Amino acid sequence: MEKKTEWIRGSWANTTAMVCMALMTAITCILAPLSVPVGPIPVSLTNLVLCFSVVLLGKKKASFSFLIYLLMGLAGVPVFSGFSAGPAKLVGPTGGYLLGFFLLTWIGGFFVERFPGKRLLYAAGMAIGMMGLYAFGTVWYMILMKTSDLWYALSVCVFPFLIFDAVKIAMACIVGETIRKRIKY
Repeated sequence: MEKKTEWIRGSWANTTAMVCMALMTAITCILAPLSVPVGPIPVSLTNLVLCFSVVLLGKKKASFSFLIYLLMGLAGVPVFSGFSAGPAKLVGPTGGYLLGFFLLTWIGGFFVERFPGKRLLYAAGMAIGMMGLYAFGTVWYMILMKTSDLWYALSVCVFPFLIFDAVKIAMACIVGETIRKRIKY
């Protein structure tokens, strides 16, 4: 019984933690729709916000915050890239990235929780999470677009984003850690 009530009494019920999760969900809803089309997969700010969420909240809370965002988008609130919404986005060619974002939050969050204060290890965890995101999203894209040309899929789904995502990870690790030190929960 003690384990079941831990969620209610533990850090999840902490007001500051709940406010931070809600705030990161709101920021995701605001910034994720802003995107620049560079082909079938747009450059969006979703993973930047998720990297910040991981540093600020850890894996479970960042994943929960992203889940709320995802559910809002599926319910019809235009929070996905290009101000789109609905289940069609999830089952479309970029839907694998929406689901793959959980790999980013979970793996990146694991590194943040396991190695507190170690920004280089945060970045390594987020890079590994980003690779999982790329892999899941690219395979999803290849299946839905009925292509077996891996090089083409990588040139559309991964290569154009590597530099942008490296910068996003660096920003989140540097700025996010500074913010995290000031938030006590």
